[in-house]
Amino acid sequence: MSLNSIHPQKIRRGGDNPSNTTHMELKKTFFTEIRDTLLNARRKTYAFANREMLSAYWNVGRRITEEEQNGKKRATYGAFLVRELAARLTTTLGKGFDERELRRMRQFFQYFPIWGSVRPELTWTHYRFILRVEDAKARSYYIKEAATANWSTRVLERNINSQYYHRLLSTHDHPHATSPPGDTVRLEPKDLIKDPYFLEFLGITTHEDFSENELEKAIINKLQQFLLELGKGFAFVGRQYHIRTETKNFYIDLVFYNFLLKCFFLVDLKTTELTHQDIGQMDMYIRLFENLKKLPRDNPTVGIILCTGKDETIVKYSVLQESKQLFASKYRLYLPDEKEIIDEINEERNRLHL
Repeated sequence: MSLNSIHPQKIRRGGDNPSNTTHMELKKTFFTEIRDTLLNARRKTYAFANREMLSAYWNVGRRITEEEQNGKKRATYGAFLVRELAARLTTTLGKGFDERELRRMRQFFQYFPIWGSVRPELTWTHYRFILRVEDAKARSYYIKEAATANWSTRVLERNINSQYYHRLLSTHDHPHATSPPGDTVRLEPKDLIKDPYFLEFLGITTHEDFSENELEKAIINKLQQFLLELGKGFAFVGRQYHIRTETKNFYIDLVFYNFLLKCFFLVDLKTTELTHQDIGQMDMYIRLFENLKKLPRDNPTVGIILCTGKDETIVKYSVLQESKQLFASKYRLYLPDEKEIIDEINEERNRLHL
C-alpha cells in the first residue's frame, strides 16, 4: 500500500484522540471544581474571622463605655480605666491593645451603637479611617460607598483625605448620604459631579508646562485612578472620540458611559482658566453627540469641562448657570491640605447659593 492511498482522516495523532480530549476536559473541570471549593472556603473563613474581630472590638468599646458611665468621676475614671486596661491587655495579649487602639474601639461603639449598623464587608482598617470623619452624614456616605463599591483601604483613605464627599456639587442635600441602604434613589448628573477634582495621581507637577495632549495621555495611563475619582458607575469609552458631520471632523478628548445614569459623559480637558469659547464648544459637542451617537434608550448626554479655574462672571452669564447637562469643574494636580480643600469647597458652595 502506498502512502498516497492512505486517507488523511485515518491518521490520528495522540492528541486528537476523542478519549484524550474528553480526559483533558474532565481534568480541567476537576481542577476548577477543587480550586473553587478551596477559594470559597478561604473567602468564607476570612469573612467570618473579619466579622468576629469587628464584633469583638465593638463589644470591647461597649463594655468600656458602660464601665466609664458607672464611674463617679467619669473623665478622670475613664482615662484611668483605659490606661490600666491597655497595660493589662498588653502584658497578657501582647501589642495591638494600647490606649489609642482601645479609645478607637470605644469610639467605634459610640459612633455605631447598634451592631446592625456595622458593615461586616469592611475591615477594622476601613473603620479606623472612617472614625476620623467627624461629620455623621459623611461617615454614612463613606461606609456605604466603601462597602458597595468595594473600596480598598487605600482608596478609602485617599477619598477621605481629599474630602470626596464634600466635593460633590450637591453636598448640601446629597441623596447617597441620607438614604438608608437598599433604598432606590433617583440620580441626576449633578449628584456625580465634583468640584474640584484632584488628579495628584497623574504625577504632573504644577511647575511643569504641559499641554492638553500630555494631560490626556497621563489620564489614560492612570485610567483606573481617574475612574475612581470620577465616581461610581463610569466606564471608559474612548479618547479623541471622532464625530464626523457632512463638512467637519470633531474630536472629543474623553468619552465615558455611566451605567447608573444610563448616559454618556463627554470630558473636555483644558490647561487654562475656563473661557466662554470652551463652554460653547462643549455645548456643541453635546448637541452633536445627541444627534449622531446617542441611542434612544440613553438619557441626555452630559458634558464636563475640566479647567484650572473659573471666572464667576463667565459662569453666571452662560448656559452653565441653568444647564442640567453641562458642567465646568476645576482640577488640581496636587492634593492640598484639609483647610485648603474645605475653603475651596465652601467657595464653590457659596457660588451655588448666589
